[in-house]
Amino acid sequence: MRRFVELLGLLLIIQGVGTVVNALLGWWRWAHDLLVVNRLGFLEGWEVLAGIVLGVLGVAVCAAARTENRAF
Repeated sequence: MRRFVELLGLLLIIQGVGTVVNALLGWWRWAHDLLVVNRLGFLEGWEVLAGIVLGVLGVAVCAAARTENRAF
């Protein structure tokens, strides 16, 4: 279960960083449809903030996965 949560956190971090880079620099035009934020219409205009939130959430999930066994 710990590996799954770590993988989920890593995917969130990748999505967040990718979204911020794509929104600010527009580099990855081929990956535009692979980013979750770009597929959600209600986040139009808020891509950078949503990417930062995804990245921070990913770091929090990874941190929680590492401390999962220590809590009990």
